[in-house]
Amino acid sequence: NAGTEADVYISVYGERGDTGSRQLLKSQKSKKFLKGQTDIFALEAVHLGCLYKIVIRHNGLGSGKGWFLDKVVIKDPVTDLDYTFLCHRWLDQGQDDGNIARELPVTDASTFPGRQELEFKKEKTWAAEKWKFQKGITLQFYNRLTHGFICLYPDSRVDALGDKKNKYGKVFSMWM
Repeated sequence: NAGTEADVYISVYGERGDTGSRQLLKSQKSKKFLKGQTDIFALEAVHLGCLYKIVIRHNGLGSGKGWFLDKVVIKDPVTDLDYTFLCHRWLDQGQDDGNIARELPVTDASTFPGRQELEFKKEKTWAAEKWKFQKGITLQFYNRLTHGFICLYPDSRVDALGDKKNKYGKVFSMWM
């Protein structure tokens, strides 16, 4: 009994305005708002910029009018960002706090400026550094405190004392 047959409405708010209240009419599923089901709707609107909240509600009419909403995810086709709005509450006059409307702030980290750039840099860094984690690689780090090398061996051994030479026998001097 977590689904609803009531009419559901959503208002989406972004840095450039809002959509106003829109009824969610046609899901890609034959029956919408069933328990445990993910429904997908197309919503036409001007581009709102970065989204920061939604208001989602139902009209409280019909049999099975109470509704448990887990979350709403909005995919922005212009920026290719996903905005997640977590709810995990009832919209029901007889459950929870009795409200049939919820104002939900965005909770997805993808809305922070530069998120796509950060993801790109992370992928680029991993591509450059992943060799260090391949089987058989021994890592050596110079320790300024002991003036020696810390070695991490492929068999999970760690030599934290190290000597003042790397595996090629070169002595490193430190200038301060």
